[in-house]
Amino acid sequence: MVDTADRVAGPAEPSKPSGPSGPIDPTGTTDPPVETPGKMSLPTLTGMVVGSMIGAGVFSLPARFGVATGILGSLIAWAVAGAGILMLAFVFQNLAVRKPDLDSGVFIYAKAGFGDYVGFNSAIGFWASAVAGNAFYWVFITATLGAFFPAFGDGDTILAVAVSTVGVWLFHYLIARGVRDAAAINRIVTILKIVPILVFIVVLLLAFDAGVFADNWIATGYGDLGSLDEQIRNTMIITTFVFLGVEGASVYSRYAKKRADVGRATVLGFLSVLAIFALVTLASYSVMAQPDIAGTRQPSMIGLFEHVVGDWGRWFISAGVIISVLGAYLAWTLMAAEVMYMPARNEDFPAFLGRENEKKTPITALVVSSLAVQALLAATLVLTDALNFMLDLCTSLALIPYFFAAAYGLKLGLTGEAYEGVAPRTRRKEAIIAGIATAYTLFLFEAAGLQFLLLSAVLLAPATLLYVKARSERGRRLFSPTEIALCAVIVLGGITGVVGLWTGFIAI
Repeated sequence: MVDTADRVAGPAEPSKPSGPSGPIDPTGTTDPPVETPGKMSLPTLTGMVVGSMIGAGVFSLPARFGVATGILGSLIAWAVAGAGILMLAFVFQNLAVRKPDLDSGVFIYAKAGFGDYVGFNSAIGFWASAVAGNAFYWVFITATLGAFFPAFGDGDTILAVAVSTVGVWLFHYLIARGVRDAAAINRIVTILKIVPILVFIVVLLLAFDAGVFADNWIATGYGDLGSLDEQIRNTMIITTFVFLGVEGASVYSRYAKKRADVGRATVLGFLSVLAIFALVTLASYSVMAQPDIAGTRQPSMIGLFEHVVGDWGRWFISAGVIISVLGAYLAWTLMAAEVMYMPARNEDFPAFLGRENEKKTPITALVVSSLAVQALLAATLVLTDALNFMLDLCTSLALIPYFFAAAYGLKLGLTGEAYEGVAPRTRRKEAIIAGIATAYTLFLFEAAGLQFLLLSAVLLAPATLLYVKARSERGRRLFSPTEIALCAVIVLGGITGVVGLWTGFIAI
């Protein structure tokens, strides 16, 4: 029997602004809200954050870092990425307090701050990122199986796609039975998948080789990795990918027992995961030379653990990979359906995407998301490096909602909106945090490169047809003058991306 404290069900009616949970005092806090039965507790929300972030990325960290940098570069990269994402986590925390009525997920901040069309693109960007990430998860699972069964290859063979297809629709059926059941399973899986990661860290640190660690400090003896600045830049996409899901509590904010728990869960989940990721990287450099780490087959944690403990290590970490990735796939499929369902209920997406089944699951959004994952899996048959392509595409698309959430936090801090009666010092602090988060996301756009910005536009441009349909259904004006200009830029970028794919300028 499921405890009512952990029961989650979609609303029977369209979500409406609930209003602040209490008056804001000069210190920037709110009065404790009354607990509501049938909502997510703080541990459950934190589990959603941790479960969303710990997926495939952590198991690929050693080789991804080994290709790019040594220990010094990795320490700086984690410091930069940790500080940047922490500022973003604080932005989500602050927005949950300042705008408690905005409980429809991360896309709503873009809409509230910059208009309907920007909010629509933020929602589509987040949804497409989740879809690309879910396709990546299946490629990662089948690539793991490829170490035991060569017919799976690197996750890009016909057999791999066929097995992944079965998995996609099995999970579709599970989630269609009810979001409540899937959320409860995610909490259990989160615990199970952390165990092999912690074992990996402890075993490798016990096998610590001081000589290897010293040689890996700057890795200058192993070939040209570029300047330290180049090494750090080359790790930014992977560090961003492994932190995707930091907004997990925000996406499910409408299910929280207390609004304040949304921010707490975001920060607690982030700090826990940052410590795990940094330790995995450092432990890897302590047992194997950098070029050997770089050449380890993905998922690279498997090869490193096997190097230390022998053949059983391959089976142990492989099991952890599959459990972890399936758990992350579950969480991200929930997010993908939710981020398509909520804009539809708020009249930003076409109405058909807001339909529910008898279990109160956003079934149409779930079907569309599963079909999109299926299409990307089919595309892996022609991609030259399916694993890294899906990873980088997922990360680049996620930058869109992250940037606009940070920019909205900055806008609130600069204009003073939602800071009535709040101490000026609190407002300045939160504006500075949002400014750093905004600058960090802009830096990530530059680090991602032109290729993935254009590919993002290739996806966003045709999606505008959904926006046009949604506006037409409600008899609203399609675009403001500013939105027309933005639409033109997106369409131009999409056309450029298609031409780039056709001519080979963009290689996939």
